[in-house]
Amino acid sequence: MSEHEPSADLLAKETALHDILRGLGRVAVALSGGVDSSYLLAASVAALGREQVLALTAESPFFPVDEAALSRRVAATFCVEHRMLPFDDLANPAVASNPTDRCYHCKRARFGLLRDLAAAADGAVLVHGENADDHLQYRPGSAAAREVGARAPLAEAGLVKAEVRALARRAGLPNWNRPAAACLATRFPYDTPLTREGLERVGRAEALLHGLLGNTALRVRDHFPIARLELAPGDLARAAEDPLRGEIVAGLNDCGYRYVTLDLAGYRSGVFDDGLTQ
Repeated sequence: MSEHEPSADLLAKETALHDILRGLGRVAVALSGGVDSSYLLAASVAALGREQVLALTAESPFFPVDEAALSRRVAATFCVEHRMLPFDDLANPAVASNPTDRCYHCKRARFGLLRDLAAAADGAVLVHGENADDHLQYRPGSAAAREVGARAPLAEAGLVKAEVRALARRAGLPNWNRPAAACLATRFPYDTPLTREGLERVGRAEALLHGLLGNTALRVRDHFPIARLELAPGDLARAAEDPLRGEIVAGLNDCGYRYVTLDLAGYRSGVFDDGLTQ
């Protein structure tokens, strides 16, 4: 077996995923630029044929600007109908105030809209890219997705993140190794009001860091005017040395931050969720 050849267990999970999708008949995939929803789109086309698959992308200030372009690229790869839908999460006070259940209110509104559009498209079932690892983190949005009737076929088939990446690579997806992005709202401590200005600021800052550090896991936690950088362990030392240190400081100053700090604990997904339960 070659290094990248899937195991029998992984192939069995892929078969289970295709069976789940075939059972739905026609699907609308909530498509972002992330690897999970992109692979779900690929699997949907493989299981159902592109005529039975619709891709829906909500364009939101909560997502990095490159995600919309990535979603278009992925949808074009599989020649499926793709609808881009402007959606302003900040118009919802229960979201913009950034409470600990923000993700629930956000997904409830966004997926409700996508579900209605899916139903109007010849009764398509809305599916989204939650995988079997996601329940290990604080995810109030998962309950909202279930409430509106959105299905999570990857999770139902038992596919974890690493397996999704392996299958996405095998499918030739351009973003198979893209670091997990999560929505930009997760960069702010809970109860810090969310604004378009703040979301754009942190989005620019992370884009700048990726330009300097490459395709690596990182976060800019916004404690404005302080930027707290969470970097992969291998990037901590080089980020603290010149000339890179000076480039990072100057770049984040240009984004609007007055102080730039390096979190020695490194990159941690969902750090603001510590202590919270589903």
